[in-house]
Amino acid sequence: MSTLNIDMVDPEIPQNTGNVARTCAVTGARLHLVEPLGFTIDDKKLKRAGLDYWHLLDITYYSSLDDFFDKNKGGSFYYFTTKAQNRYTDINYPDNAFLLFGKETKGLPEELLRDNPDTCVRIPMIGDARSLNLANSIAIGAYEVLRQWDFPSLQNSGQLTKYKW
Repeated sequence: MSTLNIDMVDPEIPQNTGNVARTCAVTGARLHLVEPLGFTIDDKKLKRAGLDYWHLLDITYYSSLDDFFDKNKGGSFYYFTTKAQNRYTDINYPDNAFLLFGKETKGLPEELLRDNPDTCVRIPMIGDARSLNLANSIAIGAYEVLRQWDFPSLQNSGQLTKYKW
């Protein structure tokens, strides 16, 4: 089974993290949260956004970015940023890919981006826009990886409730 890892570095807004938790739960992606967090894990806004999917979530917490990298050696890391030269769709994501996203107000640390230019990727948008919402960006990135992997272990068809196809 393929493993997709979603990493939120210093997230600030509980509703975004709750929405991302839900995306991870329904896709089978692992969620990694790197402290400091701008909220507490028992925050009502966080839980409300994730609704009743918390039991489906594989989540790990880290005390710092160094702690995260120390505990995930051997992973393939991709840094989502508005500062990248590469588009997120131009990458062939391997198994055990880690998609890293920075805090809502500042993104990922620039020294991390500087040191990894080939694996920094951006989601295209108009020039006057600052950025997409973090939860939306993570969903876009996650589903691109899953599309490339042909949506492993995901239900790929549905049923009407009152009618037959």
